[in-house]
Amino acid sequence: VDTPISIDTRKAPVAKAALGAGAALINDVSGFTFDAELGPLAAAEKAPVCVMHAQGDPATMQDDPSYDDVLLDVYDFLEAQVTQLEKLGVTRNQIVVDPGIGFGKTLEHNLALLARISLFHSLGCPILLGASRKRLIDAVANVPDTAQRVPGSLALALQSISQGIQFLRVHDVA
Repeated sequence: VDTPISIDTRKAPVAKAALGAGAALINDVSGFTFDAELGPLAAAEKAPVCVMHAQGDPATMQDDPSYDDVLLDVYDFLEAQVTQLEKLGVTRNQIVVDPGIGFGKTLEHNLALLARISLFHSLGCPILLGASRKRLIDAVANVPDTAQRVPGSLALALQSISQGIQFLRVHDVA
C-alpha cells in the first residue's frame, strides 16, 4: 500500500505489530500516558506520532469533564507530552498534536478549543483536528444522524484550516 496508514492505539505491542505490517504513524488517544513502552517504541522505530489530549479514559471521559481553562490545560498537557517524547528521542518534526475534540470535553470546551485552535501552533508541531461527524455538530445544528453531519464537518474543517490546521481526520474523504 502506497498510502500512509496511521495506527490508532494506546498499546506498544499493537503499535509494534502495526508498524511491522506497514503502518506509518502511531496515533495515541491517551497522549502517550497509557503504556510507558509506547513512546520508547516510537523513538526506536523512528515512527511519526500523533499526541492527542483526552481527559480520562474512553469509558469515563464524558462523565463530568472540567478544566480551569480548557485552552491552557490542553496546551500544557500537549506541551508536556511533546517534551517527554523529545526526551525519549522522538524529534519534534515527527510529532503531530491533536487537542482531542470530543474526548473528555463538553460542548463549551470544544467550542472554546475550536475558536482558538491556532494557539497550538506555538508548540512547533503540526496540528490535527478530528471533528468530523462529532456530537457537537448535533448540539449546535440539531443534526442527530451522523451521516447527515457532512455540512457541519466541512464548516469545522474550513474554520480550522483558516487558523492554519495542517491535518484533518475525516470520514467523508471525497
